[in-house]
Amino acid sequence: MGKNNKQTKSSTHTTFTVHNIFMLMTAIAAGFFGGWFGGQSATVTDGGSNTSIVQREIINGEGDLINTIASDVGPSVVSVNVKSVSVSQDFFGFGRELEQESAGTGFILSKDGLIVTNRHVVSDATDVSITLSNGTELETEVVGKTNSSDPLDIAFLKIKDVSGLDLVTVNLGDSADVDVGDRVVAIGNALGQFQNTVTSGIISGFGRDIEAYGDGGLEPLQNLFQTDAAVNSGNSGGPLVNSASEVIGVNVATASADNISFAIPINDVKGLIDIVLTEGKLVRPYLGIRYAPITDDVAFELELSVNRGAYVIEDSPAGPSVVPDSPADKAGVEEGDIIVEIDGDKLDEDNSVVSLLGQKRVGDSVELKINRDGEELTLHAVLEAAPDQ
Repeated sequence: MGKNNKQTKSSTHTTFTVHNIFMLMTAIAAGFFGGWFGGQSATVTDGGSNTSIVQREIINGEGDLINTIASDVGPSVVSVNVKSVSVSQDFFGFGRELEQESAGTGFILSKDGLIVTNRHVVSDATDVSITLSNGTELETEVVGKTNSSDPLDIAFLKIKDVSGLDLVTVNLGDSADVDVGDRVVAIGNALGQFQNTVTSGIISGFGRDIEAYGDGGLEPLQNLFQTDAAVNSGNSGGPLVNSASEVIGVNVATASADNISFAIPINDVKGLIDIVLTEGKLVRPYLGIRYAPITDDVAFELELSVNRGAYVIEDSPAGPSVVPDSPADKAGVEEGDIIVEIDGDKLDEDNSVVSLLGQKRVGDSVELKINRDGEELTLHAVLEAAPDQ
């Protein structure tokens, strides 16, 4: 399925083998909010036919709720239509260019036509258009995307001409308020063919870190929601929505194991959205380190003195631990350091380096509290624009 068939491996510190990464999570469980509606069954005491009546009322109530969410969010969800060129060799060894078509999903952020999707959906695009929920196809341009080493798989599109359009925008929720067990709904372009497929699941976990085998090789993704929502090819980049019809995530990956999929918390993206809305392009602030989020397992395995934070990993063929001449390098961050706080916020399951830096701008100064060989020190770094935007 082209861009939407990627493989990942994951860790929280549990390891997952993930296939078909970068597909929006979709699939509404039959028991959606059954617990809430099920409370009404307590009024039934004589069983029999009354039980059937209550069950029918529960099903009808669930259907009404799902219809409401679909009606609220569906008009803001778009199909992302991508054309790209690949080179293949014929029988005689001569290369020839082939045009390929693929599809993903996105959702509308502003009345002037700003749309968010996944980076991998448009990574090699030569032409991108979108199709609104009413079937209208519109030309777009890519106004920004994170690079392949960035743990946020995000891209922004802009409709070229919005004259005469009455675009419906999404409402963004607060992903920090999400708890394990919360019900979520997704709407997307299933299989690259069907618009506004509505499905659901629950939040199974958060703070997940995975590595994706994508078009550019191994790509790290961090601080993700884990959900049991099923995924269909073509759904990458669509919204994960709460019961209040608010977007709380951008769906990005699914695992080879049943009922394991991932979404980017919307709070991690809000800083980038604000930058693109005000600047007209994406200028991504970065620190310039390679690190591993610390869990109890990581702390035990590496014999670390703290069990939460960001461990600046050793230099490797994949790259240096601290990017030369980066903000981290200039601030004095070293291999083996453990960043435990950024601007007073402790790094833990609720706050990752990605989520905290995602709220910053290029030029912002950040205070880093470091644990170095058991000693605590404070460094200051001035964030710069990430290279290869």
